[in-house]
Amino acid sequence: MTGKGPRPAEVKGKISIPEAADQPPGSAGLPSCGDFDIRIATDGTWYYRGSPIGRKPLVKLFATVLRRDDAGDFWLVTPVERGRVTVDDAPFVAVEMSAQGRGKAQVLSFRTNVDHWVEAGSEHPIRIAETPESGEPRPYILVRDGLEALILRPVFYHLVDAAVEERHHGRNAMGVWSNGTFFPLGDTG
Repeated sequence: MTGKGPRPAEVKGKISIPEAADQPPGSAGLPSCGDFDIRIATDGTWYYRGSPIGRKPLVKLFATVLRRDDAGDFWLVTPVERGRVTVDDAPFVAVEMSAQGRGKAQVLSFRTNVDHWVEAGSEHPIRIAETPESGEPRPYILVRDGLEALILRPVFYHLVDAAVEERHHGRNAMGVWSNGTFFPLGDTG
């Protein structure tokens, strides 16, 4: 399984580079090592050959070379080679949120499990998907180039606490403002 999230073309902020669909951006001409036997679990834990990678600096390094191709597959792309990795849901998880300001001037920032901070806004949108089995919300924020972070439940509760009611696309919605962009979290009807 190489990811259940939306295909990159469906995610705002995806950089489209004219390369073969089976090659991640920036990897043209690099030899493929096939599958690296690395899996990123839903909780953000990275595994190599079934064992968790316990060294956070190594995970952070791998995260810097993680890419997603137009087919939705995830790759580690180094200067000399590339290899496919498995991602159960999203490659990152948002583990912390901070809010500064109020109303439309509010800025929401999220820290990922690899200690990268991203500000929600037009270039880093928040989206809500539904879990097919239960209909529960699954919130995500775009981190970079088609790579999202699943917003963990405690962080989502913090996000919901910051929600306000707004008229959005002709409907009343509860949502949050960040960097002048309104992100609906759900209808109020």
